[in-house]
Amino acid sequence: MLKNYLKIAWRNLLKNKAFSFINIMGLAIGISVCFIIMLFVQNELSYDRFNEKADRMFRIVFKADINGGKINESNVMPPVAGALINDYPEVEQVTRLQASGQPKVTYNDKVFKEGQLALVDANFFNVFTIPFVKGDLKTALTEPNTVVITKAFSHKYFGNEEPLGKLISINNNNTLCKVTGVIDQIPVNSHFHFDLFVSMASLPSAKSQSWMESGFFTYLVLKKDYDYKKLEAKLPNMVEKYMGPQIQQAMGLSLAQFRTKGNQLGFELQPLTDIHLHSHSNFEFEPGGDIRYIYIFGVVAIFMLLIACINFINLSTASASKRAKEVGVRKVMGSDRWDLIKQFLLESALITFLALIISVVLVRLALPVFNTLSGKDLTLGFSLQRLAGIVGIGLGVSVLAGMYPAFFLSSFRPIATLKGKLSASTNTYGLRSGLVVFQFFISVCLITGTIVVYQQMKYIQNKKLGYDKDQLLVLSNSQVLGKNETVFRDQLLRDSRVADATISGYKPAGPSYNNNALAYPEGKDNAIMKTLEYKIDEHYIPTFGMKMAAGRNFSPEFGTDSAAMIINETAAKAFGWGNDAIGKRIIRENSDHGKNFAYTVVGVVKDFHFKSLHEAITPLLMVLHPESGIVVKVKTKDIPGLLAAMKTQWAAFGPEEPLAYDFMDELYSATYTAEQKTGRILNIFAVLTVFVACMGLFGLVTYTAEQRAKEIGIRKILGASVTQVTTMLSKEFLRLVLISCIVAFPLSYWAMTKWLQDFAYRIHISWLVFVIAGLAAIMIALVTISFQAIKAAIANPVKSLRTE
Repeated sequence: MLKNYLKIAWRNLLKNKAFSFINIMGLAIGISVCFIIMLFVQNELSYDRFNEKADRMFRIVFKADINGGKINESNVMPPVAGALINDYPEVEQVTRLQASGQPKVTYNDKVFKEGQLALVDANFFNVFTIPFVKGDLKTALTEPNTVVITKAFSHKYFGNEEPLGKLISINNNNTLCKVTGVIDQIPVNSHFHFDLFVSMASLPSAKSQSWMESGFFTYLVLKKDYDYKKLEAKLPNMVEKYMGPQIQQAMGLSLAQFRTKGNQLGFELQPLTDIHLHSHSNFEFEPGGDIRYIYIFGVVAIFMLLIACINFINLSTASASKRAKEVGVRKVMGSDRWDLIKQFLLESALITFLALIISVVLVRLALPVFNTLSGKDLTLGFSLQRLAGIVGIGLGVSVLAGMYPAFFLSSFRPIATLKGKLSASTNTYGLRSGLVVFQFFISVCLITGTIVVYQQMKYIQNKKLGYDKDQLLVLSNSQVLGKNETVFRDQLLRDSRVADATISGYKPAGPSYNNNALAYPEGKDNAIMKTLEYKIDEHYIPTFGMKMAAGRNFSPEFGTDSAAMIINETAAKAFGWGNDAIGKRIIRENSDHGKNFAYTVVGVVKDFHFKSLHEAITPLLMVLHPESGIVVKVKTKDIPGLLAAMKTQWAAFGPEEPLAYDFMDELYSATYTAEQKTGRILNIFAVLTVFVACMGLFGLVTYTAEQRAKEIGIRKILGASVTQVTTMLSKEFLRLVLISCIVAFPLSYWAMTKWLQDFAYRIHISWLVFVIAGLAAIMIALVTISFQAIKAAIANPVKSLRTE
């Protein structure tokens, strides 16, 4: 019986080649998209789960609201770890990590500057599951000046030599570090990636008992089955016990008094496995993902499959009359309804199986492109879990697509079908119409979404930032010049192709120094504020093309500028000075001049965006104390010529590294790489969704034209024009597309408004977006319909009237 079912199913596929092709290709594209998204989602959800204790590991974060300034930091104070392990028995382990950038490593006469360095506690590798290739993970970092490196870096530094016991210099430190361990590569799906781990016992600040300075990423392991929310509820006691006395000493206020002024501060616990997708803290090691994009792509995958299944249902029910006599004969010959249902479900399974085979080929072809767009390294390697997923998708699609047609076709009455009295059911027609509306509802939503994402990305690129990001060269490694850094900058200033150049490692885009500052207006120590401080020189503001709102820039003509400060407009408002900030004094705690130092405000710079457009502009302080890093303002189109001259001047100083540079506009664009990648992927999915929907629409129009062939022939003989016939066949489908637009617009508006809320600076969704999306959907549908409608309209009416 099964062999007979398969033979009939195969013959039916060959008999209806056009409909079979639409169904198979539609399902293949839908399954391919679903499977690629499944790989992407699986990868995103797997971050940090390789750790054996991942389900009970947490990172502690600091949150505060001080005088209206929001603080959300992923690193905390040095003594937090000790307080957690000493005061809370439910905490089994605590370990700390501090990022230290890209180090210069010297071994014998070899110098390397690549990779990332971290300072970690001795128990770091007891907490995180990172396999050791050589050495003892329990004792590798117990001694000061010891280092654990990755296998790749061991091979680079030492070749085939035994790495353990080797001595290396890090960042020209006079004290050599001994290699005590070699680890395998840190998994790709980790929220941090470092190549060298130095014992934190070498870091004096690690022993600090100050609760007023941050910088230590602190992770803890709880006892099994312990609810972390219970520990989180106890953390205010830790603030009261340890931070309260230091706030009293620094500000002359008790913690209770500090809070009565509207200030709040405290700690929260962040599950390790939530960091990649859910963290919105400052100072993350690497850009994370976003759980909202997981939801968006998951919904797209489901809808793609649904649209492909809808095509199958629509075409199967629309072509019911072709199978009616077959059903009648089968029932007269003794087949019961269940036999017919099995027959039609088997046909659905055969189509799905063929679609699965094609989808595997499509996924293999598409994955390299998707990896390029998403920045991933996804592969189609088969595992039992993945195979089960493919089989599950296949079975689900077979049942979903084939169930309704099977029950519908098997319900025909044999006598009526054999007499040719079968007529299209009103309910079936209504179902088909509803499914077409649903298909284009999804398509219009995706078209609207891609337009809004494009407009927001364009807005970001063109927004006035308060500084000029074009024609700026960032020399990221100028610190290797040491005392010659200023000499090199002065040489650049004498070049006619250079408009200006500044020494500062603080940049409004790309990698930048960060210096948190505690400051308050003189005489108002209860109005303390935590904000950012930039250390700059007198060339910084003109190099970036910033404008002064009041006062003046730093100048070598004023010997007192070492005690002067420039603030931005937001800081002037936050301190309550408005337009009258010049001459006011700001007390900066723990400044470079001493514990508390009074700076005089000599200028107010107009607000500029020194964070991404996801965040509002916050108060900013600027002091005359430049730190390494050169930014050059160029005024020539001959960038290659200027760079060649700069490299020659650079080499004359004999540095150990070649000149490294970036363009500021590229660094700015890189800030929004995640959104840009998501936008491009969404564009592709939108095109594929519309394409699959149009395939189904094309099939329905083809079938409708076949069913109404005689009607069309009679109309043409009676004088109907090609335009009239085309309009007759098109208007019903266009009406359905129009309904889908009306239904899709409110949901699209709501969804994209929610997405835009993640940007502090964003576009307003115009009604033109919906007009463009609606017209695009109608035009796409019209082109799809018109091809087959015009073909039917220009056919010879005599042929259609002769057929019986």
